[in-house]
Amino acid sequence: MTTITTALRALTASACLAALAAGSAWAEKAVTIGLTADATHMDPQAGEELSSNIMFYHIYDPLVRRTPELTFEPGLAESWELVDDTTWRFKLREGVKFHDGDTLKASDVVFTLDRLKDSLMLNLAANIASYSAVDDLTVEIKTPAPYAALPNDLAAILILSEDHVAKVGDDGLEQNPMGTGPYKLVEWVREDKVELEAFADYYMGEAEIDTVTFRPITNPATRTAALLTGEVDIVQDLAVRDVDRVKREDGFEVITRPSLLNLVLALDMREESPTIEGKNPMTDQRVREAMARAIDVSAIQRAVMGGLSTPSAQYVPESHVGHVDGMNFREMYPYDIEKAKALMEEAGVDGFTLTLDATNNRYVNDAQIAQALAGMLAKIGVNVELNVMPKSNFWGYIRVPTPNSSFIMSGWDVPSGDAGSMYGALFYSRDKREGYGQVNRGSYSNADVDALIDKADSTAKVEERDQYLQEATKILMQDIPMIPVHYEQDIYGARQGVQFTPRTDKFLWAYTMDVAE
Repeated sequence: MTTITTALRALTASACLAALAAGSAWAEKAVTIGLTADATHMDPQAGEELSSNIMFYHIYDPLVRRTPELTFEPGLAESWELVDDTTWRFKLREGVKFHDGDTLKASDVVFTLDRLKDSLMLNLAANIASYSAVDDLTVEIKTPAPYAALPNDLAAILILSEDHVAKVGDDGLEQNPMGTGPYKLVEWVREDKVELEAFADYYMGEAEIDTVTFRPITNPATRTAALLTGEVDIVQDLAVRDVDRVKREDGFEVITRPSLLNLVLALDMREESPTIEGKNPMTDQRVREAMARAIDVSAIQRAVMGGLSTPSAQYVPESHVGHVDGMNFREMYPYDIEKAKALMEEAGVDGFTLTLDATNNRYVNDAQIAQALAGMLAKIGVNVELNVMPKSNFWGYIRVPTPNSSFIMSGWDVPSGDAGSMYGALFYSRDKREGYGQVNRGSYSNADVDALIDKADSTAKVEERDQYLQEATKILMQDIPMIPVHYEQDIYGARQGVQFTPRTDKFLWAYTMDVAE
């Protein structure tokens, strides 16, 4: 009797354990996301690029978090205050854990800022004069002058573990990223997948999605096929030509939202440009205006983008600090071939040849846009030779001081909601101020623009900053160092049942996702 009872109890216990195990497996939630490209690196201070950034914000956290609507909220810092005009004090959350179980301390923030000064993201430290750990949970940051945009900058600085970096080394961080974020890295197989698992001790609470896998699928048709066959649950940058097809399929949906990404054309302003024979005609504003007027952005919107783009009015959207109400680049320089030809003649330029450097897998229909631009500019005697390449080669090729480039098509977005970060990086004179002009690929230089950016970065009042940046915008719109083309539409395909709301900054953050059981 006893033997039978014991056996039954053992059997019952085994059945319960099996049921629990089955239930656990059944309850696990996973999502697979198809991206346009793989991460280029896993060191969050090795440069900013969308696919890499998406990974970073799963693994790491900043002091100040940027919301999906581009406002700011507490991150690793539960609060902050402006002690005086140039001193900010940040109070860290107590008990925040790194993935290895260590506790976040103020010394980790100090270490991160120290390392930032020797990184490719030096610009984010350009307005930080000094910093110190007041105690284990308090960090004090001083700026060289009153600076209203410090929280904006800190939202892009992801906090590292000093002990972990000491253990794995700078090179080791590429394969062993480790932070306080909602997910931990399980495996990164280059050009195949990045697999993450939820971090149980995340300070905001464990994620609903247990496992998230990012798959780089560079070919748009292959991305669509992967969605429709169930290989992935969400795809980034659904091809324009596939939008109607996915909408017709049962069990799938298309989600769109206006993008912050502004497709722009950087014009070389050096007297001698690498792909132009003789003196560079683009140093003359009339030639730059002629090129702007020769580009029919409405035709690109209609014929290349299938209506899924918005011609750019300025370098930043109307929601941003530094945007000038009522000013529209396309109204200032409307498509007008005859006017463009007249400007070329007035400038004494009888046509010229140059090379356009562009990607073929980074922006929506980027190679087709480059081809369209070449055809349009040919009408005014500008012979554009295309140098189209994968994203993986492009960024190194156009790196400042751009020894190879005369004309570059790329995208720029400003998730901080403030034009100052863009203007300081793209339009500030090179080698004039540390951390500024680091991606000024056209070598543009205007002392008045530099001075306005300096003034904007020397006030604690957002209203004053806005006015200085608006004045800079007006000058830039007249000078035309860069031709804005359009804002993309962010287009996602998703299987029904995936609860997913796109962010304004295009960061696909699995922490806010869920899947129907």
